[in-house]
Amino acid sequence: MWLVFTTRIAYIKTMKNEVIPVEIKGVVPMGNTCAIFIGNDSKVFVINVDPQMAAIISMFINETPKERPLTHDLINNIFKAFNITVERVVITELRKSTYYARLILKAENELGMKIVELDARPSDCIALAIANKRPIYVSATLFEEVEDMSELLDQINQAREDSEDSQGESGEEKV
Repeated sequence: MWLVFTTRIAYIKTMKNEVIPVEIKGVVPMGNTCAIFIGNDSKVFVINVDPQMAAIISMFINETPKERPLTHDLINNIFKAFNITVERVVITELRKSTYYARLILKAENELGMKIVELDARPSDCIALAIANKRPIYVSATLFEEVEDMSELLDQINQAREDSEDSQGESGEEKV
């Protein structure tokens, strides 16, 4: 038996020319949430996620070994069992302070190849894309709409470096 999902190939073909490649620029705890800074050299924006999801994304970024498979590892194992690969992720829109994303998969079996597009949380899409070393895109329209948070990320990184420098100085043994 073959599991079939709905496809929207016309949407994928349209989106292909209207997306911007992005990457994770930082994962930063912010109170009771975490900020995922995502963007490119021209602009960075923030998607807030719960701390557990941020920890999972960080594990995939850092390729941290795990004793037992996490949910995203299980999903990847299911994909492998059914010869499904993550092709790409597209963060598509922002509605009522909620980001939306599409997970684009390629499924192949003895009947042929099929491109499958699923609605998913951006955080899950990001985790799966990073785990599979696949590209992350944002729709050009959304990228134009979001506020550029590059300066804030630079300030956070500078504060972190300053903190590490001062800890290094105070931890040094004086002769």
